[in-house]
Amino acid sequence: MANIKVPFADFSPMHRELSDELLKAYSRVLEKNVFIHGEECGKFENEFAEYCGAAYCVGVANGLDAIYLILKALGIGRGDEVIVPSNTFIATALAVSYVGADLVFVEPTIETYNIDVTKVEEKISSKTKAIIAVHLQGRAADMDAVNSIAKKYGLYVIEDAAQAHGALYKGKKVGTLSDAAAFSFYPGKNLGALGDAGCVVTNNKDIADKVRALGNYGSDYKYHHIYKGTNSRLDELQSAFLRVKLPHLDAWNEARRKIAAQYSDGIVNPMIKLPLKSDTTYTHIYHVFAVRCAKRDELEAYLSKRGIGTVKHYPIPMHLQLAYEDLKLGKGSLPVAEEISSTILSLPMYYGMTQEQIAHVIESLNKFN
Repeated sequence: MANIKVPFADFSPMHRELSDELLKAYSRVLEKNVFIHGEECGKFENEFAEYCGAAYCVGVANGLDAIYLILKALGIGRGDEVIVPSNTFIATALAVSYVGADLVFVEPTIETYNIDVTKVEEKISSKTKAIIAVHLQGRAADMDAVNSIAKKYGLYVIEDAAQAHGALYKGKKVGTLSDAAAFSFYPGKNLGALGDAGCVVTNNKDIADKVRALGNYGSDYKYHHIYKGTNSRLDELQSAFLRVKLPHLDAWNEARRKIAAQYSDGIVNPMIKLPLKSDTTYTHIYHVFAVRCAKRDELEAYLSKRGIGTVKHYPIPMHLQLAYEDLKLGKGSLPVAEEISSTILSLPMYYGMTQEQIAHVIESLNKFN
């Protein structure tokens, strides 16, 4: 199997199947000559809200804006603190910084990579206003525990569901387990646009209305500005593409779960630590299938030589990034996040992987020493 190539991700299998529909969607938008705030966006918002089981969906420009606009809509800003997992993509933290609030990092559990709910309460102060629960890699955070703590201290809960489209927690879709949830439709997501895109999902009309206004220059209707807003809108073309893809999302997620099951059952190298399996409490959608290995860099190089693409999510934890050197959180201050960052490696995971490719990945990992 040495000549088999397995890219880390490949969108061509899904796009080949949908090419006619995607071209029709493009033509439909082009013919209407409405590119912002048209019916495609409105229809997608309704369809995605229904998919999630939520009352409202508001399209925005990207996932980072989605978190930022939620925080703004909740009135969180300078002098406030927001609890964020120490192991996540930096966008989660940047949104907090953008509203002027202070970041309070809480470590993840080494098994789930998600926020360790047993460590949240010790970080709550009189300034704490919200907890951002990230559903990292497609596995839901422990939302019952997060919501219980939030209720006890009167805090908002925000879901960062950028990697978890269609994931379930106790049979309920993520995005509906908090005050509001942020989704990204970056092309590499399980539900990806053909460019940047995102949305906010909520059951709270006031939050939805404020997010919509804030993302439209603070305007509730044309040339009437009630907030100092920004420009963050989901355009018609990306909405049309997302409408084509949404009906296939559950099937694509199921295909990922089947690949994950083959990896989990087939990889038996004791040097490789596998992620937790999907179960009835946490129905994983495997946006990422990440393993851990003490010799991660050697494993990465070895797999590359065998034609297997991998990605390190994320090689430098947020508190050690130059962007956050002002926090003065030196090496060793968040050891679990640092351990994950130094050992994690994400394997190929995408709809359309062949059995030959899957077998090559499994065989290669089992031969590594």
